[in-house]
Amino acid sequence: MDPAGADPPRRLCVYSLGLLRPGRVRRILTLAGLPPALARPGPGDPVGVWGRTPLAARGERVAAATGAALVRIEDAFLRSVRPGRAGDPPLGLMIDRTGGVHYDAGAPSALEAILATHPLDDTVLLDRAREGMARMAHHDLSKYNAHDPAAEPPAPGYVLVVDQTRGDAAVRFGGPFGEDGAPRFRAMLGAALAEHPRARILIRTHPETAQGLRPGHFGTADAGGRVAFLTGPLSPRAALEGAVAVYTVSSQMGFDAILAGHRPVVFGRPFYAGWGLSDDRAGPIPRRGRPLTRAQLFAAAMILAPVWYDPCRDRLCRFEEALDQIEAEVRAFREDRAGWVAAGMRLWKRPHLQRFFGRERRMRFAPDAATAAARAARDGRRVMVWGTLPAAGPVARVEDGFLRSRGLGARLVPPLSLVADAAGLYYDPACPSGLDRLVAAGPPPGGEARAARLAASLAAAGVTKYNLRGPAPALPSAVRERRRILVPGQVEDDASIRLGAGDVRTNRALLAAVRAANPEAAILWKPHPDVEAGLRPGAVPDAAAFADLTLAGVDAAAALALADEVWTITSTLGFEALLRGIPVTCLGAPFYAGWGLTRDLGPPVPHRTARPTLHAFAHAALIAYPRYRDPVSGLPCPPEVAVARLAAGGIAQGPALRWLARAQGLAATLGIGWRRG
Repeated sequence: MDPAGADPPRRLCVYSLGLLRPGRVRRILTLAGLPPALARPGPGDPVGVWGRTPLAARGERVAAATGAALVRIEDAFLRSVRPGRAGDPPLGLMIDRTGGVHYDAGAPSALEAILATHPLDDTVLLDRAREGMARMAHHDLSKYNAHDPAAEPPAPGYVLVVDQTRGDAAVRFGGPFGEDGAPRFRAMLGAALAEHPRARILIRTHPETAQGLRPGHFGTADAGGRVAFLTGPLSPRAALEGAVAVYTVSSQMGFDAILAGHRPVVFGRPFYAGWGLSDDRAGPIPRRGRPLTRAQLFAAAMILAPVWYDPCRDRLCRFEEALDQIEAEVRAFREDRAGWVAAGMRLWKRPHLQRFFGRERRMRFAPDAATAAARAARDGRRVMVWGTLPAAGPVARVEDGFLRSRGLGARLVPPLSLVADAAGLYYDPACPSGLDRLVAAGPPPGGEARAARLAASLAAAGVTKYNLRGPAPALPSAVRERRRILVPGQVEDDASIRLGAGDVRTNRALLAAVRAANPEAAILWKPHPDVEAGLRPGAVPDAAAFADLTLAGVDAAAALALADEVWTITSTLGFEALLRGIPVTCLGAPFYAGWGLTRDLGPPVPHRTARPTLHAFAHAALIAYPRYRDPVSGLPCPPEVAVARLAAGGIAQGPALRWLARAQGLAATLGIGWRRG
């Protein structure tokens, strides 16, 4: 259900601790207008139960005795990284106000009603469904997502038989063969063997069984001959890709199989059976029979029926926003699951790195790259270093992202975004970086449109990398009436200058080059804020000899609003100008040069041969390349959340870091070196 569909608040009378305790489920129900309460239902109060679990009987008895409406609650079909029994809360719920539940074909459910009666013919809805299906396939997402994308799939040509947990309600109520479900699983395996006499049979173990949380229906006695188990951390989609046939009772993998192009053989009566998309061995379901497309099935099950939740902004949301969130969480899990050893990180950065990269396995820190590599090899971890710190062997190089903070890194303001690039770093054009590879590969389905919306929100909110909020001065008429070129200053010992500059390598040389090439233009000089603060080198005492106006203390967004074009060496402000439709001339080779988006006067970058659109490039640079962490919820988050936080302000810097920043500024004033890293 889209968030606009939430009903007015009404007390939901519940009798199980799982629905009463504070947490994600209770919060979603409250936002959906059904705040849980341990109470006898009054007039208009429904009774809430979790699915068809044994504990649901309490609520069912109260509802029957009082005549109250019954609401059944279950997880939505895009749930979390790990199963609920492993501790992960759900991202969405199926809140069935008809008293049914999607896996119980013995009675109608709200999802079944949508599938049977909703027109499901709206072009916008079906386009959303097709894009959602494509995004989930691109990011390898399913209900649970604690799998390893690098896991080696079996050789193709097998028949996939899907196991489920013993005693699960979806088994007990999802077919006609008795509550324990065992006969159905025996019949299913027998049918797979008989109907594919020459094929390998792989039994896919349920994630909860693989983690030792609940037993399945198949055991070691079932393996042998042509039958083997598929138990590793292989994703459902990867398992489905090599299958020639798929057999299931009522698992969501049957739904995944349909989305992947299969026609699964189904021995139960799950929600996706009976619509012409599966081979239904449990017989027809009289209320079903309408033929549906995959997109229609997806639209009902993923967009219309669930209630989705945004845990960062604590609100109900659309399916696409929930997908943004789960993409961020799954990416963090996949990249961090092995754990990290970080080398050469300054003490003040370590807590922030721990929060970014240590959710799955606590980070360890080493004094140098060699020690880090030895510890990582011993513990099966990966190695990260900051920036260009020398390191041998495979390492991920960490740097700030392009939407960083409200304040300067040199002031020790913690970042909202970081990149960890195992190929190289974006500001080194000598070899392809991870960003270069993402640009060359192109955006995923819906990526350009998403990046266009993100760019528009950045411009509207005035969000840039540092967000210092200094206002722009009124322009003198002599400046206002001419073509205005904004020239951003840089830190002259910065790695982007050392690695990406051409003949022009200082701020003074940049100003001189811009003036020489544009004698009639009005030049607006914007010193770098780190340089203005006296923390880094790059001051130009005679800037007035070249510039018509110096924008001292002016925020980047305010400065860009004054510009007709931007000339730069490698400043990130050039990228921010592109996002706002401002032409950019580069005298160096920044990460956004060489793609056909800028006028390039600096050194060529031969490996940048792709010609992306601006928003395809923006998707790579702002969505696919960095990782973001929400400072409020502490969760991995999509960039849209980071933009909202930066626009709202109020992101605190702790007192210890404020003191350390003042000490750093004093050291710079006294000429004492302060090593970055």
